[in-house]
Amino acid sequence: MTEDPRYPIGRFDLGGEYTDARREEAIGHIAACPHELRAAVQGLKDEQLDTPYREGGWTVRQVIHHVPDSHMNAFIRFKWGLTEDSPPIKTYDEAAWAELGDVPGTPVDVSLALLDNLHARWTVLLRSLTGEQWQRTIQHPEWGRIRLEQLLGLYSWHSRHHVAHVVALRERMGW
Repeated sequence: MTEDPRYPIGRFDLGGEYTDARREEAIGHIAACPHELRAAVQGLKDEQLDTPYREGGWTVRQVIHHVPDSHMNAFIRFKWGLTEDSPPIKTYDEAAWAELGDVPGTPVDVSLALLDNLHARWTVLLRSLTGEQWQRTIQHPEWGRIRLEQLLGLYSWHSRHHVAHVVALRERMGW
């Protein structure tokens, strides 16, 4: 863990070589994310769920709802990348999404169940990809052309990143 509460596992690095072993490790992180996130929030009361994980940051509740929002987008990005030639993808305003009425109005268990099912299906898709398919690309508006294996790395990191936000808060607060 790092000293910066925004990046408890460090910042994401898009680079590096993607071997079969590295891809399988990343898929494992994605597969484990729903269980790890559920374990991280287990037993928290509403007051704790409404506590920001850092000063000026999202609440635990917002983080829990953000992860499936983000990962649904990721799943679709993979599908586009697999079925279209380097398609442009659309980003979204994560902060605005975290303020919408479904975030405070939906129990976190709903988003955790969504994450369970999304990751079950996503993991099957990821494990089905060939070496050639991992080299397919999407066009990100900020990063330019990125390979699907790099996108995998991003969401592997993203899964661990948000679990670490909640775990670090629990440790700081003694929950």
